[in-house]
This record gives sequence, C-alpha cells and structure tokens, in this order.
Amino acid sequence: MNIFIDAVGSITNQLSGLWPKPAENPELVNGKLRPCPGTPNGVCSESTDPTVRTDPFSFTGTAEQAWALLQHVIVENGGVVHKAEKEYLWAIFLIPVLGFVDDVEFRFSPEEGVIHVRSFSRLGFSDLGVNRGRVEQLRAAFQDALKA
Repeated sequence: MNIFIDAVGSITNQLSGLWPKPAENPELVNGKLRPCPGTPNGVCSESTDPTVRTDPFSFTGTAEQAWALLQHVIVENGGVVHKAEKEYLWAIFLIPVLGFVDDVEFRFSPEEGVIHVRSFSRLGFSDLGVNRGRVEQLRAAFQDALKA
C-alpha cells in the first residue's frame, strides 16, 4: 500500500509544479485574513458573504497550546506549513493526483478565543466543496485534539 501512496504522492508533486504560484503573498491585510476573490472555490470565517462564510475554530485552554495544536493538526492532515508567526499561519494542501494547490490561512485571535480560517484554491472557478470539507475536517481534528 505504501508503494501506491508514494506513487500518487510523486505524481501529485510533479503536477503541482504546473499550477501557478499565489498571485499575492498570503498574509494578513489590515490585521484580517485576505478578502475573498469572489469565486466559489473556498471559505473564510471573516467573510460576510454567506456563500463562502464558515465559522472560526473555537478553543479553550491556553492560547499557546491551541496554536501549537493547530499546527500539529495541519501536518497530520496532509498540510505543509509555509509560514508560522505569532498570530498568522499559512499552509498549503495538494489535491491528490491532479496536484491542485489550496492555500489555507489562519489568524489567531486569543482575546476572542477563536482562530479565523481562510481556505481557497489557487486555480479554477469552483472547488466542488473541497475547501469547505477540508476546513470541517481540520475543525473536527482540532476539537478532538483539544479534548485529548
């Protein structure tokens, strides 16, 4: 089974190099996650548009523990953390075989007890719900890890 997984991973990595780099460097804009691009290929907890809106991740316990736990959950679920700062994190997820790249960003807001999230595909018009599904999967894994 590992041979198959390695083969799919190799193909995915090769194809991901064909897709464009982000048009802008993922980062906070005026202390918030970047605005949504106006296409239905992602979700954002700081958006007012109901078609892309999702809830932020809530947490209990120490802020440091929650932030470290989130980074662990991202890696455990196939993401690669590219930038981790005090209140901002940018990770990349690759869609198997096709190699599509999704940028997933988090803004840590300890005073609110939440972590805001933005997950969008770099390419295409629709993601067929992949980003929303990923955010829900990460949310569930994060909540489970908080309980452990």
